[in-house]
Amino acid sequence: MSTPPSAPPRPTSGQTAGQATVQTTGMTTGMTGRTWAELVLLGAIWGGSFVGNSLALSAFGILPTVALRLTGACLVLWAYVLWRGLPLPRGWRIWGAFAVMGLFNNALPFSLITWGQQTVPAGLAAIINSSTAIFGVLIAALVFPDERLSPRKLTGVAIGFLGVIVAIGIGTLASFSPASAGQLACLAAAASYGLSAAWARARLSHLPPQVAAAGMLTTSAAMTLPFAAMTGLPATPPPASAWVALAYLALISTALAYLLLYRLIAAAGAGNASLNTLVAAPMAVTLGGLILGEGLPLRAFAGFALIATGLLILDGRIWRHFSRARAHRPG
Repeated sequence: MSTPPSAPPRPTSGQTAGQATVQTTGMTTGMTGRTWAELVLLGAIWGGSFVGNSLALSAFGILPTVALRLTGACLVLWAYVLWRGLPLPRGWRIWGAFAVMGLFNNALPFSLITWGQQTVPAGLAAIINSSTAIFGVLIAALVFPDERLSPRKLTGVAIGFLGVIVAIGIGTLASFSPASAGQLACLAAAASYGLSAAWARARLSHLPPQVAAAGMLTTSAAMTLPFAAMTGLPATPPPASAWVALAYLALISTALAYLLLYRLIAAAGAGNASLNTLVAAPMAVTLGGLILGEGLPLRAFAGFALIATGLLILDGRIWRHFSRARAHRPG
């Protein structure tokens, strides 16, 4: 899961909260049966990426997994841009903006999550990653004057971070170990996604999102490929399952997921599209159990419930519903 690389000039709080701030529309519109199906599909795709990481990681290693994922997705998106006849980006300033976006939205968080998943189950990594929207709201409040923390936002952020603490475990945070380091790496990836959302709004809002995504993936692939080459080839030929996982990461959970996200935002609005986060983590937990035989402690599920509550409060619709109900209560 990552932040869309293009944002409107003045997104609503629901957009920032949902890491779905792209140029297509800033409105939260109604959901049809088709858009609900696309929302669930997108969440399932991104949930599956954590299992794909686990399968590819053991065969290819950390940096080759990340670099090959980014390179494959980059090629697919440029093919799409050329097929659609979208304007090609020119000039060092825009490519510099792509490089910053590529670092904080792809190269760094993908590497941190993949490294973390050496010791962190796929489902738990997805639960921690669902805090991306929490970081997005907090960072936006620090950077943009029109994104100040209202009481509703403060409530959502506080509950969300409490969920992160519960999911990771106070004992894990207190004692430094490979497992705790991996979980903190996943949390740092979520913070990196939050930074990239602010950068996208500030520097990439004028571009078609597909072009911005292709440029971002190009720079992030260029960053990671040299380091991947230094690690060398795998000692043994990767099994077919690892190649399938790598193809899934590049073609489905990166290239196709971006295109599906933009379609969903155009049809249903960024606020609705942000709800894919609530699907991705349960899907990762389910697939991790079925495919990898993973089991998670009860605190992980309790933490996700708190994170999901925080996200729903940040989304604003449930908050407004209760506010209206209180206002119309007799007496």
